[in-house]
Amino acid sequence: MAELCTRSSASDMNLGDILSSSQLVPELRASTRWEAIDELIGQLVHAGRVKPENREAVTAAVKKRETSMSTGIGFGIGIPHASTDLIPEVTGAFARSARGLQFDSLDNQPVHLVMLFLVPQGQFQKHLHTLAHIAKVLRNDAFHKAILGANDAVAMMQIIREFSANVR
Repeated sequence: MAELCTRSSASDMNLGDILSSSQLVPELRASTRWEAIDELIGQLVHAGRVKPENREAVTAAVKKRETSMSTGIGFGIGIPHASTDLIPEVTGAFARSARGLQFDSLDNQPVHLVMLFLVPQGQFQKHLHTLAHIAKVLRNDAFHKAILGANDAVAMMQIIREFSANVR
């Protein structure tokens, strides 16, 4: 999967290319957006996608971006993200929360799906294309229902691949 992340065309990349089951959290322990960011970056460290020594700096970059404006886009979705020179390729972590998180969302509703993603510094177009793709997948009602009903990370990954391959 990593080879797909290095394609030169940003529009070719989809959520299934960015994620693997080791980058998924079937049930977040977090109850706020700040805790969710910490937990998801921890998942990226655990999955080997962020170096342990870069954890604090990557967390600071995401939280700085989140402080400027919440990425709780409504519809139970949060998409915290940042650009950083501490990663070689686009990466991310995805989680769900059955009970919902306080995320300071545009619609003031709890967030149930969180997709944290990181883009290498200076890849603005890739950042925009990735963000747009993620939002399209996560806002799909059928995806939302399927992912909330998945039993585990493997089932979640299968749903992510299926839906992200069909959204352009």
